[in-house]
Amino acid sequence: MRKRNKRVIFEDLEVIDAGAKGKAVAKAPDGRVVFINNAIPGDVATVQTFKKRKAYYEGSAIAFSSYSDKRTEPVCEHFGTCGGCKWQYMGYEHQLYFKQKEVVNNLIRIGGIELPEITPILGSEKIYFYRNKMEFSFSDNKWLTKEQIESGIEIENRNALGFHIPGMWDKILDIDRCHLQRDPSNAIRNFIKRKAEALNISFFNTRKQEGMLRTLMIRTSTTGDLMVLLQFFADDETKRRDLLDAIQAEFPEITSLLYVINTKANDTIYDQEVVCYSGEDHIFEEMEGLRFKINAKSFYQTNSEQAYELYKIVRNFAELTGKELVYDLYTGTGTIAQFIAGNAARVIGIEAVPEAIQAARENAAYNNISNTHFTVGDMKKVFNQDFIATYGTPDLVITDPPRDGMHADVVQQLLNLASPRIVYVSCNSATQARDLKLLDPLYEVVKVQPVDMFPQTHHVENVVLLKKRG
Repeated sequence: MRKRNKRVIFEDLEVIDAGAKGKAVAKAPDGRVVFINNAIPGDVATVQTFKKRKAYYEGSAIAFSSYSDKRTEPVCEHFGTCGGCKWQYMGYEHQLYFKQKEVVNNLIRIGGIELPEITPILGSEKIYFYRNKMEFSFSDNKWLTKEQIESGIEIENRNALGFHIPGMWDKILDIDRCHLQRDPSNAIRNFIKRKAEALNISFFNTRKQEGMLRTLMIRTSTTGDLMVLLQFFADDETKRRDLLDAIQAEFPEITSLLYVINTKANDTIYDQEVVCYSGEDHIFEEMEGLRFKINAKSFYQTNSEQAYELYKIVRNFAELTGKELVYDLYTGTGTIAQFIAGNAARVIGIEAVPEAIQAARENAAYNNISNTHFTVGDMKKVFNQDFIATYGTPDLVITDPPRDGMHADVVQQLLNLASPRIVYVSCNSATQARDLKLLDPLYEVVKVQPVDMFPQTHHVENVVLLKKRG
């Protein structure tokens, strides 16, 4: 161990595990944990730290004595600079192993509960080109890679259309080919950049809050529908029309071409008017004959094929006979509610976002589903005794909360409700484990099924079936 500019350098550290947020784990000579952002289990590396705390360090590997046998060659030329696929250099079978290990560790360490035998994680059939939604940012001051800087060549064109550099809100990495969304996503993005430059349309500058082109969103679906949305900060009608017309002519397969004029400081579009330039203002996704209308502001699981597998697990865990009243907490646009509706007597969905509930109602009507009811409101306030008195005591509760998990008041209401079964879907097994611990006095965990929705990343979904103790 030696020090350099007050940063500690550890030589020949063996990486022993994968930790939270995709970081690798090693042990320093002083016994503290070292979290490393660019290594995988099995590597032996020299690590320079950039953060020191009482119980741990954070650092980066600056040299490798030997590489792990779990490594594989990244397919993306932007790997290591773009932060989107942190595990792309780890073989997929090893990604699955460490994802399942994280789920089990969280349930045991945080939940402190007795677990059944864990069903092996369900991997994704597609490990690349699986996302149905991608968002890219324009910038007139692109991030220069280490190779570009060291080349000594002056780069005059600093326009970029790509992703934010991790932790840097105003730095955009220009992307040539992304491996997350199927064609023609890359062709559309690259064409738009070239055409915008040819039309002399300015790219956005976040710090100065100026420039015309701001963001690009591309959505695909398994039905073949294709949505493209351009967000403009400033508006020049002639240039805007020229660009949109060019996109329409080059890619006639686009079924929904939209734009937004957003002059706010931030680029969120949920409070903005979305204008349909050509085609429809929506696309459709399909699942077992059900069709879901998706507009620019809709939430839908970003891995369509794996979402279908996830919902089948939920339906299997639910053990429905057609007679049950089901509550679907955090229902979103009601996808799960409608997916299981044919197996239940009635499904009541609850969600805080009014637009999502409106979409759920529209989709249910479109699919001729008459046994669902969707209500909007803050979960911890709406889900109370009056609500239960109105809709009845459910035979089953499905809950799919955001990453923060369920509010303590919602957990307490589940305990008060004492439904026979709960299916808990989570995108964060740590907060799920915390909630399961609170539910443990009344419920036992009888099934656990991790699901990989996002290959090449550390993220993992987990489905748990709880049954009321006898």
